[in-house]
Amino acid sequence: MGNTAEEFLVASEQKAFEIDHRRIINKNIDKYGVAFERGKEAMINLEHSKKKGHVTKWRVMENLDKFLPEFESNFLKRGGKVIWANDADEARREILSIIERAGAKTVIKSKSMATEEIHLNAALQESGVEALESDLGEYIVQLLGQEPYHMVTPAMHLSTEDIAKLFNEKFGSPLDSTPEQLTQKAREILREKYLKADVGITGANFLIADTGSIAISENEGNARLTTSFPKIHIAVVGIEKMIPSITDLDTFWPMLATHGTGQNLTVYNTILSGPRQPHETDGPEEMYVVLLDNGRTNLLAQKDQRQGLYCIRCGACLNVCPVFQNIGGHTYDFTYGGPIGSVIAPHLQGMEKFKHLSYASSLCGKCTEVCPVKIDIHKMLLLNRRDAVKEGLTPLKEKWGWAIWTKGMLKRSLTDFFGGKMKNIFMRIFFKKTWGHYKEMPKVAEKSFSQLWKEGHRSE
Repeated sequence: MGNTAEEFLVASEQKAFEIDHRRIINKNIDKYGVAFERGKEAMINLEHSKKKGHVTKWRVMENLDKFLPEFESNFLKRGGKVIWANDADEARREILSIIERAGAKTVIKSKSMATEEIHLNAALQESGVEALESDLGEYIVQLLGQEPYHMVTPAMHLSTEDIAKLFNEKFGSPLDSTPEQLTQKAREILREKYLKADVGITGANFLIADTGSIAISENEGNARLTTSFPKIHIAVVGIEKMIPSITDLDTFWPMLATHGTGQNLTVYNTILSGPRQPHETDGPEEMYVVLLDNGRTNLLAQKDQRQGLYCIRCGACLNVCPVFQNIGGHTYDFTYGGPIGSVIAPHLQGMEKFKHLSYASSLCGKCTEVCPVKIDIHKMLLLNRRDAVKEGLTPLKEKWGWAIWTKGMLKRSLTDFFGGKMKNIFMRIFFKKTWGHYKEMPKVAEKSFSQLWKEGHRSE
């Protein structure tokens, strides 16, 4: 996919009219909706939890310069090592340096959107290092040579038949394999990889300041295997994942699980505080945490929009977004799709490059309503639009169009200067390829309400 507004519109239009895509996505999101509604029922006071999560993340972002050194200090005390990465290039260089020093040739990875963000797999491959995704969804899209479709469910866009066909081509599995059989086949292939891998790479759902720990939530157990068998463990984590205390997990773990998959709690929840200690039987000999900025401090500097960093990556806003449901995750051409991706992409990757995503929204407010940490997402999209205009990123044709429209609307004589017939001609000339592309253009009445009023008529 391209990263310009024109390419985005072309890709969106193409995806929106793929019937199979819509069928699969609607089916999977419907399943999520049922599970989510059931999961919410287990929460005694959901609104209170949302407010608590919001305030906690607000406190973190207002004091991030204090929490990050606190985390580093506590992590170092347990023998861990912290690497500060200003951007994706630096993060990749540091990770490749660790792998090169260790003479490592094989890497096993658990699900991590941060590593997708820095395009780590491609860098490892170019360096001659075998890197294998161990999360089933990530493993499937890796086999296809694709990027994750969704931040929680990477292969949401694929049906069982699609995956069965893939496994048949790659491993000779029967075309009529069931989901259980496909999962078992993946386990058979991946289990040996854990034992032989030199390095394990993960992300983390949370950084815990007061204990110097990372917390990982998952449903398959692959992260535990990834962090237990290899001698080196590298965790790549965005600096916004910080929470003040381990006690805050009693809020964030259930909220992440409920909003992410509809579960009360994910199956595996792991807290790691450094490499293997002398009294421990498993775990890595070395553990690194790469603290990734990559544009996050740019967003932190935006007082009005910094709450975009409160996101805990549950993916709920994607699942309820009517735009995401129609154009899919790959169309955004950004690691984090959907409403929250549209909020943060212009700040992480550049307003000029991604300002168009802030217009890829109906502003229905469903994303804001569902957010577990009460990010005012649709307001953030409007603020991004405002900033794009302030930075002079609006095309000249659009500037002139709005200037003429504003002048005409502010003066009645100009508004009524042309009759309805001429106005309809203008509509067809200027908007047929945009507003009128797939729908009938509205027809302007021959006389305006003001003219009819002056003539003594009343609207019926």
